[in-house]
Amino acid sequence: MASVSRALARIKSDLGAYLPGESIEGACRDAGHAWRDRKFGPVATLHLFVLQVLHFNTAIRHLRHLARAPVNAAAYCEARMRLPLAAVQALLRRASGAMRSEAAGAAGAGALWHGLRAFLVDGSSAVTPDTPALQKAFGQPGGQRPGCGFPVAKVLGLFDAFTGMVVEALGLPLYTHEQSKVWALHPLLSAGDLLVGDCGLCSYAHLAMLHARGVMACFRMHQRQIVDFRRGRRPRRKGERGRPRGRFVRRLGRHDQVVRWRRPPRHQKPAWMSDGQFDALPPELEVRELRYRIPRRGQRTVCVTVAATLLDGRRFPKDDVARLYESRWEAETHFAELKTTLRMRKLRCKTEAGALKELAVYCLVYNLVRAVMARAAARQGTTPGRVSFIDALRWLLTAAPGEDVPRLVINRRRPGRHEPRARKDRGSGHPFMTRPRHELRRALRKPRLKKPSQVPS
Repeated sequence: MASVSRALARIKSDLGAYLPGESIEGACRDAGHAWRDRKFGPVATLHLFVLQVLHFNTAIRHLRHLARAPVNAAAYCEARMRLPLAAVQALLRRASGAMRSEAAGAAGAGALWHGLRAFLVDGSSAVTPDTPALQKAFGQPGGQRPGCGFPVAKVLGLFDAFTGMVVEALGLPLYTHEQSKVWALHPLLSAGDLLVGDCGLCSYAHLAMLHARGVMACFRMHQRQIVDFRRGRRPRRKGERGRPRGRFVRRLGRHDQVVRWRRPPRHQKPAWMSDGQFDALPPELEVRELRYRIPRRGQRTVCVTVAATLLDGRRFPKDDVARLYESRWEAETHFAELKTTLRMRKLRCKTEAGALKELAVYCLVYNLVRAVMARAAARQGTTPGRVSFIDALRWLLTAAPGEDVPRLVINRRRPGRHEPRARKDRGSGHPFMTRPRHELRRALRKPRLKKPSQVPS
């Protein structure tokens, strides 16, 4: 059997370890889906969907060559449309939990940060086909004329900090603030967990909602929040500006203090919260504020201010909290692997439900690769984040069923690496589309008038 055909069998065996066929069919039944016994049932359709995305979301007509079996493109496309979105998303959460449990069991205490399960949350985007349904669902960036751009979906992802696996990924309209939808990820967290995010998720309302669930938080301070580490400072008085709103509680060290934040006034209530939800927030909340510096050779030193509910300075030292927040950048790396390596930057489905299913399958494939990395890391005595993602993906594409994970490439540490975000390749040089395609076609058909100097006398 050809190596690519072995990859399909490998997908069935690997996916079956975390999502057996009975589990896939059960999720479809729970979503109210009924099907007949046919070639493209839920199990076969999901396996082909995973195979397609694993090969960088190749064309449907390519599947008959990959699977070494006749695959009717229209029938497979209809089978994918029949898969319930709720079932695919539930299967992602179920498989993610099984994969993370296996990796955590192999790593033991090394999978925890000071005894806490740590999660990273961040946002990104994905381009979708230009259809009226997707334009209505997601919208497109401003500054583009109608017919000259593509709808863009915002993706809000929750990642396991140790394994890098996707716990959940939400597809949202482009102009949606992450903080207005991050509450949908809270039920996936348990008491005693830790959530790490950037400044866009740092607010009194979000910290209070996490605190009510018993979830620890560590976010970069929002740029509009005033922080003062001077001794003897006083809080802001009514109508006063330029001073912090919080009241000093105790000092934990240099640029490290515990402050009691006050709930904002009613007129500053977040638009995504109802009056009842806002009134249910506690009137005060103790928050740890700390600041550290990142010296960069030849560049200005960066000062980072963090707000956290890790109030115990002995259990959670300042330097450890600083390194914890620095690990938030791993979420950017995870999105880069999804969008660049697996090519999730451009989705192919032309309906909203199809695009969301495609997003969930992308995350499922990503977790399969991450599971391979976790097994290799446990065998090679390192952490999953050090194992090469592309090397694990290449092995998964060519491995035979039952073949054990070999020694994979380990990326060396490069602390302080700083590279310009610029491309050397100039591309094709074609101009961007500034008018709809039908107008450009009409302009091409118009005869060009010659200049007077070019007309023969």
